[in-house]
Parts: sequence; C-alpha cells; structure tokens
Amino acid sequence: MSDYQMQKKLDYTDRFRKILSELPDFCAVYFRAVEPTTSVLTRYGYAVDLRTFFKFLTSGQIDRFADKTVRQLTLKDMELLSSLDIELYLEYISLYRDQNADGTKIVENNERAKSRKLSAIRALFKFLYKKSMIQTNCAALVDTPKLHEKAIIRLEANEVADLLDTAEQGSGMTSAQRRFHDTTKLRDVAILSLFLGTGIRISELVGIDVNDIDFSRNEFVVTRKGGNQMTLAFGPEVAQALADYLEERMQIIPLSGHENAFFLSLQRKRITPRAVENLVKKYAQIATPLKKITPHKLRSTYGTMLYQESGDIYLVADVLGHKDVNTTRKHYAAMTEEKSRLAAKYIKLREDEPVSGVDTPLSSDE
Repeated sequence: MSDYQMQKKLDYTDRFRKILSELPDFCAVYFRAVEPTTSVLTRYGYAVDLRTFFKFLTSGQIDRFADKTVRQLTLKDMELLSSLDIELYLEYISLYRDQNADGTKIVENNERAKSRKLSAIRALFKFLYKKSMIQTNCAALVDTPKLHEKAIIRLEANEVADLLDTAEQGSGMTSAQRRFHDTTKLRDVAILSLFLGTGIRISELVGIDVNDIDFSRNEFVVTRKGGNQMTLAFGPEVAQALADYLEERMQIIPLSGHENAFFLSLQRKRITPRAVENLVKKYAQIATPLKKITPHKLRSTYGTMLYQESGDIYLVADVLGHKDVNTTRKHYAAMTEEKSRLAAKYIKLREDEPVSGVDTPLSSDE
C-alpha cells in the first residue's frame, strides 16, 4: 500500500470512528461484523447515512422518538419502527434543512442518493434480524426508489482533440488563467491524457506515485476500489504527455510527506481530487461549453472509444475495473443496440419478392 493510500485509510478510519461514537451502541456490533468484508470508505459511507437516518428519527418528525437522542436509541426502538416510518424518512430527505456547527444548509437527495441511503438501513436491519437482535425487519418491506436512466455524456473524437489542444495552447482563457497556464500546462495535459487514454478514476489518478509508472513497458500500477492493485497499459500519446511532465516534475522539490506523488499542485503537494475536478472543468468550459464535462465523463469517453474499437464489453469492464460486466453493459447499452440494429440488416429470411404477375410454384406442404 502506498503512502497516499495508507494516509487516506487512516483519515477515513478517524472519520468513521468519530461518527461511530455518535451512533447507538448496536451499530458498533454491526460494523465489527462487516469489517472483514468491507473497506473503511464503505463503512464510513454507511455510518454517515445511518447517522442521517437516526437524526431524522429523533428530530421530532416521529413522536415516539422525539424525547431521545441518537445515542439513546435501542434495539427495542428499532422493533417499533414500521416501513411507513422509513418511507417518511425517504420523502423527508428529498429536500430538507440540515443544522450543524457551521449553520444551516439546504440538502437535496435525488433518487440515487435515496436508494443508497436505503441500502445502508436495509443492511443494518438485515444483520440485526439475522442475528436475532430484533424480531422484525421492517426495512425489507420498503420498495427501492425507481431509478431513471440518465443520458450518458461523453466527448466525441473531435471534442477530445479540442480539449487537449485547449490545455496545450491555453486558447480561450482569461488573463487570470493564463498567468498560471505555463506553469501547469504539462501537468494538465498529462492528467487529461491519462484520463482519456486509460479511463482511470480520479481517486486512482491522484494516488499515482512516481515509481508506479514504468516507461520501458508503458504501464503503471493503480489501486482500485476495494484496495486491489492493477497494472494498466497506456499508448504512445499518453506516454509522451507523461514523460514531458515527468521531466518538469523532477525539477520540483515537493513538501515533506509528498515526495512520492507524481502529480503535484502549485503548493508542491499531492494534487487533490477537487483540484483535478476544477482543471477538467476549466478546460471543458472552453473546449465544449455545451457539455458539463467531469473526470468521470472523461472515463466514460474512454470506455466508449474502447468499446467502439474492440466491440468487447468484457475487455471494457476489465480495464475500467467494473466487478460486474452488467455495470458496463448498462453504460454502453445504446451502442450495443446500435450494433444489434446493424446486425439485423445482414440477415434476410426470404429472397427478394418475385416479379409481379409471375406465378411461384407451391411447395408440397401447401
């Protein structure tokens, strides 16, 4: 595990433990049980979602829990819950005001966010019921919110070229942006090229260390979701962009603790996901102003190009790091349907229709 991955794990472990200390005692039993099969990021996400649910229960929205704090909730209270209570919670979090130490903010959850929060509740209740800690599992009776497919936004071939040209040349930038462009140009081109040439995730990109890249074989090591490491190859264009930046990178003296990071910020620290999101947005607004392009959209663009060239959905799933090929197929279904329509044109069940007025002999079966 790299220094970056270890530090990230430590940070999320601290965050998870802080939230766990705010939850009812039975949650500690649950999280201890799932620890061997989940990452700390997964446990942190579930803990956040469960805290939101328990805060709702004790906020006065449900009378029978109004006089309790989150920590005071018990297994008996969980048995008093009904599926209607959970459905009320899902309706409430569509749009609500959240009060914390920083003040009040408006929170909105779409259908996917609500589905994820329901999954956290279901997982907890399923465990408690399985271990006979509760006698009823009301969460199992709640329907998953209907998920509507979103249009997949990706770049066309000419837009990919425009995006890279913009990063190289700095055309269309404001005067303020141009002041930093010469300093960050090689880094930014390398980042965009790596997204578009390998389809890696933003979390994987920021975690790359200098010694992860092997230019003799044009490949690099990434730590995927779940902590598994994988070696990915890159083509000549990506190799050139990375080599150009590496030459500049080796002239920079990083701050302590960031010595191994491949991509550095202007502050000589490992670049953050937020900084990468901002630089992608900056160039995309110039090159493709009508499309809202994010690092994930660049990943989708790579997947599209690879599928169009190879026609191999399993190859795309493997390179993108999808555990389930159905996840990949869902994203590229439109192209699969196009190929299906194209294939239909090749098949003829009958010869061309006979010329009008010419009798066709009947078969012996007619």
